[in-house]
Amino acid sequence: MGPAISFGDANAGFQAGIVNGSVNTTFHLPPERRETPPLPDIVIPFARDADFVERGTTLDQLQQRCAAPDARAALVGLGGVGKSQLAIEHAYRTRERSPQTWVFWVHASNADRFEQSYRDIADQVKIAGRRDPQANIFKLVHDWLCDCKQQWLLVLDNIDDARFLLSYQANSDGQGQTTNTPVIWKPLRKYLPHCKRGSILVTTRNEEAALKLVERRDIVRVEPMDKAEGLALFKKKLGPQGNNSDVAELAAALEYMPLAIVQAAAYILQRGPRCSVAKYLDEYRKSERKRTSLLDYDEGHLRRDGQAKNSIIVTWQISFEYIQQTRSSAADLLSLMSFFDRQEDDTSQSSAGDDEFGDDVVVLRNFCFISTDAGGTVFEMHALVQLAMRKWLKANSKLEQWKQQFVSNLCAAFPTGEYENWAACQALYAHAKAAIGQKPKDESSIAEWATVLYRAEWFAERIGNITDAKMLAMKAMKARKKVLGQEDEGTLWSIAMVADAYSLGGQWDEAEKLRKQVMETRKKKLGADHPDTLTSMANLASTLWNQGRWDTAEELEVQVMETRKKKLGADHPDTLTSMANLAFTWKAQGRNVEAIALIR
Repeated sequence: MGPAISFGDANAGFQAGIVNGSVNTTFHLPPERRETPPLPDIVIPFARDADFVERGTTLDQLQQRCAAPDARAALVGLGGVGKSQLAIEHAYRTRERSPQTWVFWVHASNADRFEQSYRDIADQVKIAGRRDPQANIFKLVHDWLCDCKQQWLLVLDNIDDARFLLSYQANSDGQGQTTNTPVIWKPLRKYLPHCKRGSILVTTRNEEAALKLVERRDIVRVEPMDKAEGLALFKKKLGPQGNNSDVAELAAALEYMPLAIVQAAAYILQRGPRCSVAKYLDEYRKSERKRTSLLDYDEGHLRRDGQAKNSIIVTWQISFEYIQQTRSSAADLLSLMSFFDRQEDDTSQSSAGDDEFGDDVVVLRNFCFISTDAGGTVFEMHALVQLAMRKWLKANSKLEQWKQQFVSNLCAAFPTGEYENWAACQALYAHAKAAIGQKPKDESSIAEWATVLYRAEWFAERIGNITDAKMLAMKAMKARKKVLGQEDEGTLWSIAMVADAYSLGGQWDEAEKLRKQVMETRKKKLGADHPDTLTSMANLASTLWNQGRWDTAEELEVQVMETRKKKLGADHPDTLTSMANLAFTWKAQGRNVEAIALIR
């Protein structure tokens, strides 16, 4: 083997002539120069937001928690609710209060981004040995933080899936690729130091992930803005247009969700002056399809992770997919819930056992997709979450499946409108109205859908809600005519319900036409003395009575009374009802003596 040859300062190596055996070489990088330690700084990838809106006492709570030695806290809330914006503002306020405090930002959505953030920290604070390919960058940063003489704040942003923090990590080349000589390290969670001078703030949509890093008492829940906060944000983002009177309505329609407000403001400004607040609001109200289109807009936010989506629809769908992968039964429950009214009881409960159902509810609560009352039987979802979920179902060809399941569950639960069922009807009434816009395509499901609306109309009529009664009855009647046919008994009952609704509103002529139609069809199909035929005759007589056509009404009522006497007996409740009706007709005609005798 020949002598070692120097190639100058730029390189070093060896040259061999004839080699008869194995050759082992070791390369030594030139020693690193000692670098001057930098002064404490704020190292985050976002500028401070001049449009920041105070969120009640949330930042005060954070400041109190993070002021304690070795503090850890977590902001937990729905995607787009403003967790990262609160963390950014907290970071800058921390730096303002204490200029000698280091502030670092770690993108923590996955292992690769976590590692890159640690490498960025190592570069910023100039940790010796950080360029060594064999170095454990996590340990270097961990040890530096532990030894740091200044206070520091570490923000871990967007830890929705904490599993990568809990698994053992192999040595990588800094680009996310595992090297040929892996060295197994501790779980990444172990490289988040406990240190008296440091505090860690986590942002996450998933409470379960937060609990891997902080105590439950240190979780700060972030809810959508209240009305005043939502309006303030809209006005700041819209500028002069923010004084428009429609802003309050649009903020309410967007449920005071910060990301949706920022997104809508960006959309309006980019398309101005042709697109105004009023124009956006009008388009938003047109249809579910239009709403999802507007909420899919992916612009307008400078203070979000570059790899995150600005579309609030897509933001939530990412979480849906995570739940689908990790607990499919919870995803199924959320799919079903997305069709019910936003406040719902456990009508949506699947046939699975209570334990499984309870576990599914916990998963959905952890992601802030639902909240529950104290008894755990009433759930609430944001309407925008429901909209996003239905869009996701449509994109994944599952919309009809879950729409049919929703209708079937509701049909089985919604009772008829008799007085003894009113409490149950009232509890389910909002869900029946939610079903109006969720008509399925399958014919058998359409029949169930029509039954739900028919029973809801029955209840609406009984409590005197004329507007709802007419609307529900018309939709049920049209659906039954199409699916069951004009002469089906279910269709006839729906036609009779529409007539009842007309009568309730004093539209006697329209009611008369429909009641004649029902009566004649039943006479032909069931016979003149069938109980249902007699009921339709009595209803028609009632309509005629209200029109002041007492002679015609009397003819029908006498016929109904005599037939019921013959078929049911003189003392049957239906017979007695028809006798009472006839008595009131005689009274209206001024035949008081006969009326009193009949009533007696």
